[in-house]
Amino acid sequence: MFIREETASVVLEEVTLQAMSEAAEALVEIGKEYAVWLFFGEMGAGKTTLIRHICKHLGVKDEVSSPTFGLVKEYRIHSDESLFHFDFYRIKSEEEASDMGVDEYFFSDQYCLVEWPEKVPSFWPEEHLRIELIIQNEHTRLIRVTRYDG
Repeated sequence: MFIREETASVVLEEVTLQAMSEAAEALVEIGKEYAVWLFFGEMGAGKTTLIRHICKHLGVKDEVSSPTFGLVKEYRIHSDESLFHFDFYRIKSEEEASDMGVDEYFFSDQYCLVEWPEKVPSFWPEEHLRIELIIQNEHTRLIRVTRYDG
């Protein structure tokens, strides 16, 4: 895995499945000041796998899996902190997200890791971390991380 800085982004290149934990550790360091992390990538790009590793580096002890049918899962980081993992793949409209109170989660100052955020763009806070997973080939991914500070 190689890390390079661009003007507004950090790029992790040639990330293999074996290097996903190392990539997650780098992302935790890059994004530690951001509560909302938006994960973009096509189906099978590795969003859930990367989130699983990020959760481990943030101190989640529970088994992490995609909340596809429930839309959100809560994990404990410490006794007083939560991490929320969203998967909006099956959402039909932003109204569904509104009904579940997604804006309250996003402005709770707790970590919110969001798969398929393109389904709920009007809820993105100005300050967030954008993480794009790009399939390079069957075994490697390019991960581009961009900080948005509002």
